[in-house]
Amino acid sequence: MRLSQVGPTNRAWLLSLPFLGVICVPALAQTQTPVSEVVRQGYFRAVGEFFTLPPTELAILNEWELDEDEVPVALFIAERTGVSAEALVALRRSGRSWAELAARYGVSAAALHVPIPEQSSAGEIATLYQQYRSTPESGWADIQLKSAEIVALINVRLLAQTLGISPAEVLAQSEEADSFVKLFGELIH
Repeated sequence: MRLSQVGPTNRAWLLSLPFLGVICVPALAQTQTPVSEVVRQGYFRAVGEFFTLPPTELAILNEWELDEDEVPVALFIAERTGVSAEALVALRRSGRSWAELAARYGVSAAALHVPIPEQSSAGEIATLYQQYRSTPESGWADIQLKSAEIVALINVRLLAQTLGISPAEVLAQSEEADSFVKLFGELIH
């Protein structure tokens, strides 16, 4: 739901919410190390900055009931394809994987590639970077991505650009963190 679809009474209520204080995904808290609310809010500010979304739009993301690391994936694919983020979230929640959705809407490994120096560690997606390095750039669109790789590539791009650090540094640090929200917190300290 876009803010323009919210009535005046609800819009005033949304605007009165503390910036992103409503972002909370209980399922994530059960499976990963808890992240402070300050770090969570900072991560979503970075998401908002990356996608140039107003805070009121970000507050609505809580209704999506996605793992926090997946929110930028829905926004990235929506931005690249013109499909609404809400439709992508509905498809994801119905059981579709990000790999299926990216393939369905034409967001390929070529569009998701984040350049890093050849000698850099790519952490958990090292195998994917071996594929990038061993495949001519003209063939990158044919590389089959896993959902976790899509989540990682989009979050690496987001964190590198919003924090002003290299993607290689984000990837190197990602091996230690169990979520990109937690990694954000570690990178800003």
